[in-house]
Amino acid sequence: MLRRLHHEQPESFAFTPANLAWAEAQITKYPEGRQASAVIPLLWRAQEQEGWLTRPAIEAVADMLGMAYMRVVEVASFYFMFQLQPVGTVAHIQVCGTTSCMICGAEDLIGVCRDKIAGKAHELSADGKFSWEEVECLGACANAPMAQIGKDYYEDLTAERLSEIIDELAAGKVPVPGPQNGRFASEPKSGLTSLKEYESGHTKYNASAQLATDIGDTVKRIDGTEVPLLAPWQNAEDKTAPAASTSLKEPQPAANKAVDETGIDKREAEAQAKAKPEASAKTGDAATTEAPAPSQDAPTAGTVEGVRPQALDGPRNGQADDLKQIKGVGPKLEKLCNTLGFYHFDQIAGWSDAEVAWVDENLEGFKGRVTRDEWVSQARILADGGETEFSSRVKKGGDGET
Repeated sequence: MLRRLHHEQPESFAFTPANLAWAEAQITKYPEGRQASAVIPLLWRAQEQEGWLTRPAIEAVADMLGMAYMRVVEVASFYFMFQLQPVGTVAHIQVCGTTSCMICGAEDLIGVCRDKIAGKAHELSADGKFSWEEVECLGACANAPMAQIGKDYYEDLTAERLSEIIDELAAGKVPVPGPQNGRFASEPKSGLTSLKEYESGHTKYNASAQLATDIGDTVKRIDGTEVPLLAPWQNAEDKTAPAASTSLKEPQPAANKAVDETGIDKREAEAQAKAKPEASAKTGDAATTEAPAPSQDAPTAGTVEGVRPQALDGPRNGQADDLKQIKGVGPKLEKLCNTLGFYHFDQIAGWSDAEVAWVDENLEGFKGRVTRDEWVSQARILADGGETEFSSRVKKGGDGET
């Protein structure tokens, strides 16, 4: 379904001071350069504050995270939980219309919404207080039929009860969320059939309904003052970090397996080596030659001072080697190598440890690949006119790297 921003938009958006503090704290959850990971929680808080996602709100979130506006629009339009049009000032009702609820009477609930709110989904009621829509499964099938109103679930509904709830909301009251037929949670309607000794002593409402009544935020526009701001991740590192130890910071290499920048430790490296036997290489059409295994004490990227290998301005005679025949090199990585001036197998085959270290460090987005996938040993075979098991598959059009 194509979703667009609403044709009528407010002129501006700003988080309330408390919501702004909350949003800024959320951003600190993520490492420097990864702030975009906070886009969904920030959009959600903007919607909780305003009721729906406006264009100014989307742009404000994009500015906070250093993202292009269009990237945030893509997120907002992809997830149907984000409302891209105005909703009722009192409540937006989401009726579950999937199998369990439909069997148990969801159509009757939708009929109530059409009669009391508006004839079509996402239309505002005449007084602007309510809106509604039919949604996919909300995960409360044992309490079907149900609807989400604001932040909470109203379960075990009947058409009559939903009509009463709408009237109560219109009068400024907030009905208690949860089951509406007397059930505590999702136990059998006839009563508990097991664990009956736990029936007494519980809270008045189930955990979800109890929290809703305690905080009182079911249909409230959230301004950030409802609960204290908590950001335990901001000081968790200081409280839980063990004493500095090189053994904790630096992974230990396994035999014949260099550690790359992904942080493969000794146990992982051994398991990987056992699961993936080293590929053999074909020389000519018949003979095979195994690629030499790297020395156990061979320097790895980051342990040797890097030296830039000799680069070319372009491929010799205008014809570059197919670097994708090297296992671990896909189209993107091949293009990156060409950008750095590497076009031929013999260039890679002649790299020293220091040159390997430099390339490993300068493959943006692919750091450590030269060492991890043993490019040099593969390139030596290919430069001599031989084949590896992987290169033969590439030539035949088999599975290669992406």
